[in-house]
Amino acid sequence: MAADYGYVGVFLIVGVLFVILNVEVLSRLLRPKRPTPEKLTTYECGEEPIGGSWIRFHVRYYLYALVYIVFAVEVIFLYPWAVIFKDFIKEGLGALAFLEMLVFIIILLLGFIYAWRKGALEWV
Repeated sequence: MAADYGYVGVFLIVGVLFVILNVEVLSRLLRPKRPTPEKLTTYECGEEPIGGSWIRFHVRYYLYALVYIVFAVEVIFLYPWAVIFKDFIKEGLGALAFLEMLVFIIILLLGFIYAWRKGALEWV
């Protein structure tokens, strides 16, 4: 039994060494290294950079992104439910499944209204 853990440990060590070898060592040997002042500047979507690269973003940006991610991930749960909903109807559980999804959507809407009232969706 201890030998099985040894195999896993050796496999893990070989895997980590393989990644380090490929990412660090081989990439340093194979990549061209010709730094120029233009390459070393901050990249801003093809525009000339204005100011330093270590500026602070307003917390509203992060709140907006977080609210979007939460709701986007929650909406993903609707797809598998919709795919198997007809199976629930065949089994006689259609009303219960619909009620459960209705409760789920109401909770999402309450969260959305809460975020809206708190100003997390305001873009100033």
